[in-house]
Amino acid sequence: MNYRHHFHAGNYADVFKHALLLLLFRAMQRKEKGFLFLDTHAGRGAYDLTEEPVLTGGRTREPEHPGGIGRLWGAASLPPALADYVALVRTYNEQRGAAPGELHYYPGSPCFARLLARPQERLALCELQEVDAEALAYEFGRAPRGTVRVGDGYQALKALLPPPEKRALVLIDPPFEEQQEFAEILAGLRAALTRFPSGVYAVWYPLTGRAGVEDFMRELAVLRLPPTLAVELRVAADSAAVPMKGCGLLVLNPPWKVEDEIRAVLPALAELLKTDTGATAGCTWLVPES
Repeated sequence: MNYRHHFHAGNYADVFKHALLLLLFRAMQRKEKGFLFLDTHAGRGAYDLTEEPVLTGGRTREPEHPGGIGRLWGAASLPPALADYVALVRTYNEQRGAAPGELHYYPGSPCFARLLARPQERLALCELQEVDAEALAYEFGRAPRGTVRVGDGYQALKALLPPPEKRALVLIDPPFEEQQEFAEILAGLRAALTRFPSGVYAVWYPLTGRAGVEDFMRELAVLRLPPTLAVELRVAADSAAVPMKGCGLLVLNPPWKVEDEIRAVLPALAELLKTDTGATAGCTWLVPES
């Protein structure tokens, strides 16, 4: 699965991931004490949606944002959590100088975090691809409380945890360009939970026939997980021809009340982002809260 992000920016998977990330971020901010936001696969940080994505060999590909953020951009009567998400995308476009009402730019997870961060929050952003890391460093070059690390984000789980703040929201959002990605996630979570078991960890994953999600879920049980919520969105039926039918987000140690907030927004996400009548969304506890 090739997930170089430019032509995927703002697609349904980004909408799902970022809408839920904002709920987690704001839930963490119910406490006055700050926290570390660690993004293990931060990408470029932001994307110009008007640039035509070019693949290896000079081939081009249609952007995917019209089927994602494009469907929410002019939608009326959005649930509060989705209205909050769209408002932040609008704010980012305004900050970058887009024309009023124009969807020109899409913020990645680092930029969403920067939009929400209070003075007491700290951002650590990791990116392995040098070109993307350079763009990320440029985007955050003057940002207070934000550091960019060029290198393996899984190693950052060992290097940066536990944080001095004693609180952390960790986003693990790999590109799934390698077959062993689920194994890397498992190893990373094992190291992170050993070092900092009380952290909030959000892990994005694709729902495809090749992704091995069922095996991944079985192997997770070996880690002796803390309370863990699995949230999934399917935009297409299992019989659909598209390779990626949907995506999911694992949330380890979900903050108080965030489950109810996630459940409240899932029906709207499924309805707005569906590609056929087989779209569904839901969440289940892999490890219930005690």
